[in-house]
Amino acid sequence: MMKQLSSFLLLLALLHLCNKTSGQSSPSGASDVYSVLQKSGKFTTFIGLLKSTQMDEPINSQLQKSTGQGFTIFAPTDTAFSDLKTGTLNSSTDEQKIKLAQFHILPSYLAVSQFQTVSNPVRTEAGNDAVGFPLNVVSNGTQVNITTGLVNTTVDSTVYSDGQLAVYEIPDVLLSQGVLGTGAPAPAPLPPKAKKASPPTSLAPSKSTTASVDSSVAVGLNRYASIVASIGAAVLAALSL
Repeated sequence: MMKQLSSFLLLLALLHLCNKTSGQSSPSGASDVYSVLQKSGKFTTFIGLLKSTQMDEPINSQLQKSTGQGFTIFAPTDTAFSDLKTGTLNSSTDEQKIKLAQFHILPSYLAVSQFQTVSNPVRTEAGNDAVGFPLNVVSNGTQVNITTGLVNTTVDSTVYSDGQLAVYEIPDVLLSQGVLGTGAPAPAPLPPKAKKASPPTSLAPSKSTTASVDSSVAVGLNRYASIVASIGAAVLAALSL
């Protein structure tokens, strides 16, 4: 009798434990970009940039659905933003802020090991314009280097990685010509066309000049001849006396 009672009580205890476990909401496993960044406490300015540009909505929506290729985010620290030239962020237009946020987000999940084989320039949410938004990521296995044409920086640490979302801390804000709105440099102006060389006129006497010189010489000779003739006649007259 006691043995049957003990078995019954054990069965009740197991049923109660199962009901308690099934009643709890199971974690979805989906990441939230804000929770990840806020937990570190280093990315207040970057969080504000994501919120003001509404870049958080498509990221979190896709992460909740666990569809797509995931995201990789290069997150500049608050110190990185404070190192920018004074007024850089505040004087930026809304379009520039959107491009700035997008330039830090890759539309695919990349683990650290994948940086060794990734094709450059890496495509970002800002687009695949290799002139306006060139993002090159190179890894030697121990260090990840990032270049944009205007900024050279490194990945300091992995903030978060779960196969769908990867967040990497960087010590500099990624800037490019497309982000700043400067565009590509204007081509150099073409050199002026060379004029055809012509013989210098000052060294080549004209026909009129030559004719003038010839006539002047002729007149001079005639005058000289008449003077000589007059002198000769005077001498002959004197001798005849």
